[in-house]
Amino acid sequence: MKQRIGYIIAIGTLHLLALLPFRILYMLSDFSFLIVYHLIRYRLYTTRKNLLNSFPEKSKEERIEIERKFYHHLCDCFVETIKLLNISDKELDRRAVVRNYEMIERIASDGNPVVVFLGHYGNWEWVPNVTTHYYSRPAFSGQIYRPVKDKIMNRIMLRIRSRFPSTCIPQKKAIRTLMGMRRDGIQWLIGFISDQRPNNINLNHWTKFLNQETAYSAGGEAIGKKTNAHYVYLEVEKVSRGHYCFTFEEIHPRNKDCEFPYMLEFMYMLENTIIREPAYWLWSHKRWRFKKPKNIL
Repeated sequence: MKQRIGYIIAIGTLHLLALLPFRILYMLSDFSFLIVYHLIRYRLYTTRKNLLNSFPEKSKEERIEIERKFYHHLCDCFVETIKLLNISDKELDRRAVVRNYEMIERIASDGNPVVVFLGHYGNWEWVPNVTTHYYSRPAFSGQIYRPVKDKIMNRIMLRIRSRFPSTCIPQKKAIRTLMGMRRDGIQWLIGFISDQRPNNINLNHWTKFLNQETAYSAGGEAIGKKTNAHYVYLEVEKVSRGHYCFTFEEIHPRNKDCEFPYMLEFMYMLENTIIREPAYWLWSHKRWRFKKPKNIL
């Protein structure tokens, strides 16, 4: 009962905030930046360490500029995500332009599934809007997510994400769900946010990413191999405040001899996206918490 009341109060408050126009929400974001960056200093140590290790060639002043821009963007993402509770399709399409979506129907014309790789870049909570831009194929769209430990917050995020015609599939149920749909003849397009740190029992795959030895999870490609899927990268660009461009790009690995060539090519493509404009990646995430074991080459 306590959780139910807490959820009702929280989602009600967020709905009220979502009624505010963007100009007011961005004023709240500017104020939040002062609190988060200057007062709370949210994960500032982690952010600075990540930026230093990723861009040792940049001056301290350059990294501080990226850092400040990142925290501004992070606060913008928060209010933009809340706004999903009250935004029209027309307004969202104006602010989130999707390019090359015709490619999805073209490559999906053979009936095989589509795996879309993306990262925590730009506002990833707006990304499911891309599913409204292709029509006949694939019939089912979804995204893999890690449930939030806080049950109230988890319900809130699922409620916000229900804004789109895209089904949220818990990470632990991904293989069973997608393989089951494949057996049933259901063609799907699934988004994998694949720049997260693997858990501490899945550190078998490593590559160089942003100047550091980086563990990665190959789940998306492993499922794709079993289902004969196509692989696509979603390029994200923040055009201006509250305006994004999402572009589908088919992944063509340069090295097909490795175990997971599509995953490695995705990481290379994401790295280029981040280097182009570093401030819009999730630098506060403890991405490099684990070190590469000595027994892995």
